[in-house]
Amino acid sequence: MEIETVRNMIESGLPGSSATVTGDGAHFDAIVVSEAFESMNTLKRQRAVFATLGDSITSGALHALNIKAYTPEEWKTQTVQ
Repeated sequence: MEIETVRNMIESGLPGSSATVTGDGAHFDAIVVSEAFESMNTLKRQRAVFATLGDSITSGALHALNIKAYTPEEWKTQTVQ
């Protein structure tokens, strides 16, 4: 699976989100920033991202995904140093 495909699936599934994806074709890391995460805990955020990938996970096309999910405000504190 291509990095751009994973990124597009996440951003399409979570309108208004921004995703940065890295990986090797089977194992990926994603940083996802979305206002939709505002009222969600960490587990709900991860489930929301996984839901955008549908059958890619169950089919094995995407073997592993490490997710870091932030609201825009949380992301600002992560990037300001």
